[in-house]
Amino acid sequence: MAYGSDITEGLPYSLSNAANAVGYAGNSESYDVAINALPFFLFTNDEAPYRRQTAQYRKQQIDQSTEPGEQSITGWWVRAQSSFHGGDGISFYDPSAGESVSYRFADSKGINVWNKGEATLLKSCTEGHNTTGPINTNARSEQFARSITWSGNNGVLLHDEYDVDKITNTGTVTHFIDYNTGTDDKVYSICDDGTTAYWVTNDIGGSGKLRVYKKALTEDSTVANTSMFTSPSIVLTNAVMEFVKERIVMCANNSVYEFSTSATTMPSPLYTHSSATHTYTSITASGAAIYVAGYNGIQSTITKFTLSTAGVMPTLTSSVVAAELPVGEIVHKIFYYLGYMLIGTSKGIRAAVVSDTDGSIQYGPLIVETTQPCYDFAARDKFVWCATGVGGEPGVIRIDLGNEIETLRFAYANDVYYPGVSNKVTTSCAFAGSTNQIMFTTPYSSATGGYVYTEHATILASTGYITTGKIRYATLEDKIFKVLKFIGRNNYGTVSINTIGQDDAEYTIGTFPEGIDIQETSVSYPSGSQQYISFKFILNRSSTVNTQGPIFRGYQLKSLPAVPRQRLIQYPLACFDRELDSFGVQVGHEGAAYEKLTLLENIESAGDTIRIEDFRNEESYLGLIEEIQFINRTPSDKRFSGFGGILLVTIRTL
Repeated sequence: MAYGSDITEGLPYSLSNAANAVGYAGNSESYDVAINALPFFLFTNDEAPYRRQTAQYRKQQIDQSTEPGEQSITGWWVRAQSSFHGGDGISFYDPSAGESVSYRFADSKGINVWNKGEATLLKSCTEGHNTTGPINTNARSEQFARSITWSGNNGVLLHDEYDVDKITNTGTVTHFIDYNTGTDDKVYSICDDGTTAYWVTNDIGGSGKLRVYKKALTEDSTVANTSMFTSPSIVLTNAVMEFVKERIVMCANNSVYEFSTSATTMPSPLYTHSSATHTYTSITASGAAIYVAGYNGIQSTITKFTLSTAGVMPTLTSSVVAAELPVGEIVHKIFYYLGYMLIGTSKGIRAAVVSDTDGSIQYGPLIVETTQPCYDFAARDKFVWCATGVGGEPGVIRIDLGNEIETLRFAYANDVYYPGVSNKVTTSCAFAGSTNQIMFTTPYSSATGGYVYTEHATILASTGYITTGKIRYATLEDKIFKVLKFIGRNNYGTVSINTIGQDDAEYTIGTFPEGIDIQETSVSYPSGSQQYISFKFILNRSSTVNTQGPIFRGYQLKSLPAVPRQRLIQYPLACFDRELDSFGVQVGHEGAAYEKLTLLENIESAGDTIRIEDFRNEESYLGLIEEIQFINRTPSDKRFSGFGGILLVTIRTL
């Protein structure tokens, strides 16, 4: 059709909405190109050729910023990590998310990450003494381990249902209390003051009355127990006791008592819970108060007893509920250390800040959600070890109270564990006397039994791994992950490197024998571009020196953006008042050239995507106008304006 007085008449043209960037719907004219339904004839010559070239995409050769994002769509994208002391728990390794992320990872097992700048294998564990107590019907553990020393020995005092044993860090077992199943009641709870152990049970012989005993830690089961006092009116069903602030605090059934280590008579209860079914589970103390924890049904509380200085010794006064846990979260252990209260529950581990003045507490979110309840804690230096298991195997996790990631959320990681025993619950943990060897226990089950495990003093775990967070360079653009460099030493032991792709499939990309320098490794799998990738570094102990293993100091990853290449296509277009198509059909009118130029410039000014159609090769695509040049080659005369010439329109493909 010929142009009328308005060349836009009949054209489905929309200025700025890509969704409406429809094609040209002409009928009779044989146009070559249409730009957002605005048709043109090509005017190709040597000075103004039709040209296609790859668009320049280089912005800088190397991007090493913490957040490359889309501001650098070229060259190497570099991501590196030089320490892992920030602990476990991230999904994506995006350092821009905060300083702590730079030193965190997704998962580990058998790896000591707490020395800044290097990760090494943890110590191995040995399986020793058998336990006999299962998890109690009230969900409490039957194993309670306490760090003790006696007669030059380092070990733990292990309370296990009917028995209490002294177990050294070398595995030697000395029976301390032996009660007989079916004849005697079990030991319900035990504590010590460093030299003497104190415990509570029902009277020997099953007469059904509460009795408290004591015995020096240097003694054994052949030495008679010393009875402190008894209470004929109380039949014990649950108890917990602890030596705190130079006194023994005992929760028997639903009542709380306080007495000295030399007491000979049963004291009156300081507090009795209103519910007879309330189950007390743990006792601890801060500088300003003593706390008892327990639960009733699915509701757990921590009760605070403030201290006064009336009399020779401070006495416990009224009780105050200091904290209530979310309904359904059962408290099993409370532990005060370095100004914080660690709370072990059926859901995991929380930390609370404790006031130095009135002993009030304010707990934070779960530091880590665990697959089993957290039953116990042990501490050394700034670290707290937690009886939580390691991936369903017997073991502990470690929390760094010196590294607060968020408010009352601290760095943590899996610690020592015993491999090859699945579906076991870790019920207690304690250090072997004054040593740094952690000991932990599992309950008895008919399928797998129950054991005491001891961290070895020098021998390393045979293997361990650390998995990085998903590396995506803070952008959802696809990348081609190319080269990985392991930084560390494998003078002792071997190193393997695996990748984990978007489909969670794991691929081995390198295995490096002992003593062989580890060079840059090609990331050959997964193939093709990925939005993100993770790396799993596996360290294996030396096959000849079991106290030595590789040292992992970090890694560096080089990647390329997998951005589809854009093209610049230059169209030389005729822009005259009157034009002829290939069949000699004339179109246009006086002033049409300026009108078309104006419309095209308006399209460019909108800055939106447009549809380009090349009718010669049936090519159609979305693009952006990169540049417009108009060259006026028509001289004016008396009758016509002469406004016309060649339009050089450059389109950037998308």
